[in-house]
Amino acid sequence: MSMGSPKTSTAKKERELSAGERVEAHLRKAIYAGTLRPRQRIIEEDLAGELEVSRGPVREALLRLERDGLVVTTSRRGTFIRDISPAEIGVVFRMRSKLEGLCARYMREDASVDPSTVLEPVVKRLRTATEKNNEERFFHADMELHRAIWKASNQPLLYRTLNLVMNPYIFMIARAYSSQVPMGRRLEHHERYVKMLLRTPIAKIEEEVEQYFSEVYTQTFDRISPFPPFALHGWSNNSKDGSATRQSRLSRGAS
Repeated sequence: MSMGSPKTSTAKKERELSAGERVEAHLRKAIYAGTLRPRQRIIEEDLAGELEVSRGPVREALLRLERDGLVVTTSRRGTFIRDISPAEIGVVFRMRSKLEGLCARYMREDASVDPSTVLEPVVKRLRTATEKNNEERFFHADMELHRAIWKASNQPLLYRTLNLVMNPYIFMIARAYSSQVPMGRRLEHHERYVKMLLRTPIAKIEEEVEQYFSEVYTQTFDRISPFPPFALHGWSNNSKDGSATRQSRLSRGAS
């Protein structure tokens, strides 16, 4: 019996999701892709029409996203992609540095893991993206590098915490700020980071990871004002009188 193609398997998996789960997955993908940005409004009716579902699954998906801190709903203004305050950004950086420091330590302590084999192929993808000046490829290679560190720790609890709890915030912050730092400089930061992970004595690895993220935070946010203005689109409300502008760009941009 022949195996189904990856595309067929993916389509089957999507059909098995409930309507609410499909809406949730679509919105998460749009947030991660930067199609939906902080402070952007989501209009239930337009989203339901775009995805060809009733408003019930949309509300179900938004409740789950609100639980996870990705959207916020107010009684008078509606539902918006959650903004992150400067103070919260600082907390995210500190939490991430401590958790990723633990991942790096476990990765280095595990005799079954060769960190250079795990990390160097991703660094090559970062270099290729830089050579091609491809911002999107660089962004995904960047996230892939950190995920590789989390996964190589072989600590499921750490991985789940970073990937499910921290990652949405990491994505949002990276989307808002990373492109404002020259790509060549970001590549240098990542190359230095990987060298540090491979060469630092295990006893000092957590401290060095925390120092790295502290430097990145300082260099980035000393120069950049939090969440600069951006054009609102999709299911957004950008008119002075609060009337909704019903546009249908998300499925095209996030698919």
